[in-house]
Amino acid sequence: MKISTFMLLLTVMLLALSHVSAIAEDDAREQHVKKTYIIHMDKSEMPASFEDDRFQWYDSSLKSVSDSADMLYAYKTIFHGFATRLTAEEAGLLEKQSGILSVLPERRYELHTTRTPEFLGLGKSEALLPATDKASDLIIGVVDTGVWPEIKSYDDTGLAAVPSGWKGVCEEGTNFNSSSCNRKLIGARFFSKGYEAAFGPIDVKTESKSPRDDDGHGTHTSSTAAGSAVSGASLFGYASGTARGMAPQARVATYKACWLGGCFGSDIIAAMEKAIEDGVNVLSLSIGGPLTDYYKDTVAIGAFSAVAQGILVSCSAGNGGPEAGSLSNVAPWITTVGAGTLDRDFPAFVSLGSAKKFRGISLYGGTSLSGGLLPLVHARDASNSSDGELCAPESLIPAKVAGKIVVCDRGGTPRAQKSLVVKQAGGLGMILTNTDDYGEELVADAYLLPAAAVGAIAGAAIKSYIASDSNPTATIALGDTELGVQPSPVVASFSSRGPNLFTPEILKPDLIAPGVNILAGWTGAVGPTGLDEDKRRVDFNIISGTSMSCPHVSGLAALVKAAHPEWSPAAIKSALMTTSYTAYKTGETIIDVATGNTATPFDYGAGHVDPVAALDPGLVYDNAVEDYFSFLCALNYSSSQIKLTTHKDFTCDTSKKYSLRDFNYPSFAVPLETSSGKGGRTGASTTVKYTRTLTNVGTPGTYEVSVSSQAPSVKISVEPQSLTFSQAYEKKTYTVTFVAGSSPSGTNSFARLAWSDGKHTVGSPIAFSWN
Repeated sequence: MKISTFMLLLTVMLLALSHVSAIAEDDAREQHVKKTYIIHMDKSEMPASFEDDRFQWYDSSLKSVSDSADMLYAYKTIFHGFATRLTAEEAGLLEKQSGILSVLPERRYELHTTRTPEFLGLGKSEALLPATDKASDLIIGVVDTGVWPEIKSYDDTGLAAVPSGWKGVCEEGTNFNSSSCNRKLIGARFFSKGYEAAFGPIDVKTESKSPRDDDGHGTHTSSTAAGSAVSGASLFGYASGTARGMAPQARVATYKACWLGGCFGSDIIAAMEKAIEDGVNVLSLSIGGPLTDYYKDTVAIGAFSAVAQGILVSCSAGNGGPEAGSLSNVAPWITTVGAGTLDRDFPAFVSLGSAKKFRGISLYGGTSLSGGLLPLVHARDASNSSDGELCAPESLIPAKVAGKIVVCDRGGTPRAQKSLVVKQAGGLGMILTNTDDYGEELVADAYLLPAAAVGAIAGAAIKSYIASDSNPTATIALGDTELGVQPSPVVASFSSRGPNLFTPEILKPDLIAPGVNILAGWTGAVGPTGLDEDKRRVDFNIISGTSMSCPHVSGLAALVKAAHPEWSPAAIKSALMTTSYTAYKTGETIIDVATGNTATPFDYGAGHVDPVAALDPGLVYDNAVEDYFSFLCALNYSSSQIKLTTHKDFTCDTSKKYSLRDFNYPSFAVPLETSSGKGGRTGASTTVKYTRTLTNVGTPGTYEVSVSSQAPSVKISVEPQSLTFSQAYEKKTYTVTFVAGSSPSGTNSFARLAWSDGKHTVGSPIAFSWN
C-alpha cells in the first residue's frame, strides 16, 4: 500500500473515531441535562407507611434517584404523581421503581389563535334561553394566558353572590390583587413552575407573574365565553355595538398556564386539576399539541378526569387547515371545535392606475390614503432577501419603498408585522396578497399603516399589473363595517381538518362555531397586533382562530347545562352536535373558503352550532364513564395505559368483544380498506355494522330515520327504521349496516343520518374513507 493511501485511510479512521467520540460526549452531556418529567404513580402500590401522606411517598420516590430534584407540582385529582426536573439517567432509574406507572417527558402546547350572539340566534328571543338565575350558577373555567380584570366584560353589576359551592380563590401576584376578582370574575390562579423550569424565572418587568394577562389571548377567550354585555364596544370603530359573551350571566374563573414563551404540560395539568377541585362546570382550553397516545396527552388525561366529574371540556381543533388530518384534541370525551365565519366584513378597496378595483379587508385604525394614486411596488423588487415578497423584518430597501404602496405576500411572518416592516422602511401603504395556499380567505388585522388584504385571485392580478406597467400606481380606501355578508358561515381555511389520523373511527372536529374576526375583550398590556412597537391600547380586539371558536361552544354548553343541569357532558355535547346545521337557507351545503367548494364533515364535523335548537334536541347520544373504558379497551389499551389515561383501575374483560364501531358517538366515521389492499379481488364489498343508542330527553313520540348519501359505492341500511319513546330518558338502540364497494385509496365519501319526530331532527354525519 502506498504511503499516501495509508495516510488517507488513517485520516478517515481518525476522523471517524473523533466523530464517534463527539457523539459519545454529546450523549453523555445529554444524559446529565435536566428536563421536566411528569410522573404517574400507582396509588394501589403505595406502602402503608405513607397512607396518611401520599406526598411523602412522592418525595421518597424522587429522592431515591436524585438528592437535588424538587417537585414542581404534586398532583392528586387528575392522577397521583408529580412533576420534576431530572436527567435522562435519573428518569430511567425512576421508571424502574415499584409503584411508578410512567415517567413522561413534558410536552409543549401552543395557543390556537358582538355580533356573534345575534348571528347564532341568541338575540332573537331571550325567552328561549335558560332563566338568568340558573345561568348565573354556572362557572366556566378558562385555561389560557390569564385575564385583564379591569375591562367592562367582567363587570358584575346585577349578579348575585358567588355560587355557594365555589372553592376557588383569587391569587395575588405581580400587578394583581385579590380585589381584582368580583362576582363575575370569581377566581384567578396562575401556574408557572413548568415554564420557569424550562426558561428560568419570569421577568416581572416584561410579564406579570400572576393571573394578569399580558398577551390578550386569555382575556379574549374568557370574555367570548361569558363576558358581560358592554354597549359601545368596537375596535377603532369597527364592529361597533354591544359585545357580550355566549353566557353573559355565567361566572368566569381563569387559570393562567400559558406564558409569553408558551404553555407547558406540567402547568396545564396543574391548572386543570385546580379547576376541577374549585368546582367549575365547563372547562375551555384553546390550546393544543401534536397527536399522541391518550395516555401521554396532558390535555386528554385532564379532560377525562373533568368529564368523569360532570365537567364538559371544550378544546380548539387547531389552526393547521386546510391540510387534511391536521387536528389536535381528538379524544372522544373532548368537544373539539373548528372555526367558521360570521356574516360581518370589514372592507377595504384597492384601486389601480389601470382603473381596476379590488375588494379586500382591513382593520387599520387611521384614515384612507390621501393624495390620489401612489407609486406601487412589489416587495420582491424592493428587497435584499431571496424571499423578499414576504416582507420579513429588515428585508425591504428603504430607497425603493419610501413613499410607495408595497405589495407583500402572506406567509412566513405575522400579517400585521408586515405592515410594520413596510412602515419602518418608509412605505405609505401595504397590499397583503394571499398565495394559493390561502386562497380567498381574508382575515382582518389592525395594521400599522393603511393596508388591505386581498385574496389570491386579486393578488395575482395586482402583481400582473405591476409587471406589465412601467409606472404602476394604486391607492387604498377603507370602508365601514358591513353586516349580512353572504354566504355565511363558511369554513375558515385555517381551521384544522379531519380525518382523525389517530382514531379514524371517531369523526373530528365535532362541530364548528364562529372563529373569524371575533370582537372580544383585550389586555391593556399590548396593542391589538401584539407587537412591541404597537403602542395603541384598546379594550376590545378582533382576532381569528379556532381559539375563538372554542370559547363560543364553552359558553353555549354552559347555557345548555343551565337549562338541563342533570345532563352529562356527553349529552350536552350530543345536543350541540345533532342540532348543528350543514346547509344555508337556500339548501346549499356550507362552503369551504379554502377551495370555494362544498365543505364536508371532515371540515365541519356535525355542522355549525345552533344553540337555540340545542336547548331542545329531542334525543341525545349519551355516554357514561364506563363507555369510555370500553372505548379504550377497543383500542387494546393495557390496564396500566387505561389507568394512566383515566386515573382509574380497570381491566378489560377478555371474554367481551370491544368494538370502536359500537362506541355511542353522535357521528359516524367509517374507515375502509381497499379490497386490493387487503389481498382480495378488486370490486369485492366490505360489510361493517355500527350500533348506537339514543336517549329521549324530550316528549314521548316516534322518530323515523332518513339517510341522505353522497356515497354511491356504499349501501346504507338502518334497523329498526323507527323508534318509539314513551317516557323521558328511555333508551333505544339501532344498528346501521354499511356495505361498501371498493374505491381507490384516498377516496372519501359522505352521508347523513337523521331521526325526526316532525318537530326535532337528530342529525349525524357519516364519513367514509378508503385507505
